[in-house]
Amino acid sequence: MTNLYLVRHGETSWSKSGQHTSYTDLDLTPHGVEQALSLREKLNPSDFDLVLSSPRRRARRTAELAGFTNLEITDDLAEWNYGDYEGLTSDEIRSQFHPGWRLWFNGPRGGETADQVRARLTRVVHRVRDSGAARAICFSHGHALRVLAQCWLDFPLIFGQSFPLDTASLSVLGREKESWAVLHWNMLAFPSTQHFSPPGSGGRRRTP
Repeated sequence: MTNLYLVRHGETSWSKSGQHTSYTDLDLTPHGVEQALSLREKLNPSDFDLVLSSPRRRARRTAELAGFTNLEITDDLAEWNYGDYEGLTSDEIRSQFHPGWRLWFNGPRGGETADQVRARLTRVVHRVRDSGAARAICFSHGHALRVLAQCWLDFPLIFGQSFPLDTASLSVLGREKESWAVLHWNMLAFPSTQHFSPPGSGGRRRTP
């Protein structure tokens, strides 16, 4: 059985302003760098047998600042392609294109469909489960990771609306007896008020 850790990248200027960011290759803000560095208090790279990352700079840099240097880059972990809505906030999309628009129900105009996003994130699930790793970790994006969680659970994608993810947050997927399960969700790495011990570690704090 593999436990899968999910890390959303640290803050960017567009995540701070609420602009939808998929293929635009932004770097982290200074605060995003602090967030990524604070992940070192939560995670020890040596605990992980498989490390996957989105190709986008914000995800790769978060991983590297957290101490993960041996990354396997996969396009399957890229953010949901927002098409014509790239760079726009939800309010701007509703005023310019589609009143009442919600990504989980309506999708983006000119971007990926829900089925297309689900297909590639399902490939990540199979990659992780077939790896034989005790622990795997994915560095990716807010909507992509929420889709990945629904694929892990075999839930309809619209359930993703109920799984919010903050920047530089940490989540863990695994099993609860016979069922695929969410073990931890949206734990904030910055500011840090508690130390996270990986499942099966006996409560020991891990340091790089």
